[in-house]
Amino acid sequence: MTSSNPGAGLTIEQQICYAMHTTVRAFDAAYRDLLREHGLSYPQYIALMAVGEHGPLTVGALGEVLRLDSGTLSPLLKRMEAAGLVDRTRDPADERRVLVALTGAGRTRLTAVADLPRTIAARSGLSHAQLAELRSTLDLLTATLERDTRR
Repeated sequence: MTSSNPGAGLTIEQQICYAMHTTVRAFDAAYRDLLREHGLSYPQYIALMAVGEHGPLTVGALGEVLRLDSGTLSPLLKRMEAAGLVDRTRDPADERRVLVALTGAGRTRLTAVADLPRTIAARSGLSHAQLAELRSTLDLLTATLERDTRR
């Protein structure tokens, strides 16, 4: 599809959203290759990391950490529970809430993938300082976009 005014906007290759999209796809592919041998998807990996880092979490709190809605998170947790990676139990303090905790197998799997961040960093070809700067820039961008979206 061509524009009647080609100079009116940026080409797809000049769009920051397209650069982010292609970067995310490249990260997905890199993680998919590394996680395959551990029987994990990327969403399962980040869920394991979040629960491992923060301890048992309510489903709602886990969704906030991962920025996933319950419609996406519930099936993910169901698959992880079926695989023996997490347990979901009612919160004794509030029966309406469900707590998610790692099982022994989940902790073992998390330990097995502990070196993935270093492997990905090495594959990126960026220095530690460049990665730290990129992370800082992405955090700022995310916070700004989320703030502006909530208005």
